[in-house]
Amino acid sequence: MGETKTDTGPATWRIVLAALLDFFTAFFVLGFLVASVTGGRTEGGFQLNGLPAFVLFALIVLYFVVFNRYLGGTIWKRILKAQR
Repeated sequence: MGETKTDTGPATWRIVLAALLDFFTAFFVLGFLVASVTGGRTEGGFQLNGLPAFVLFALIVLYFVVFNRYLGGTIWKRILKAQR
């Protein structure tokens, strides 16, 4: 009888953790950049309202699309080896 090895992929906890860490990383890094450009920086970090907030969320979506589609996975997916 032949043994078959099935590739089960990464554990679910790795995928979920990578997604959460990617979101928080993108939110804080891109948020700080958008706030720096638009003048939304505060003493405690940044505050975005209106168009700058919309730009931030558009950039977060772009981060996930570009990294997953064109660069082979997001930063935390690569670190945690959570790529399917």
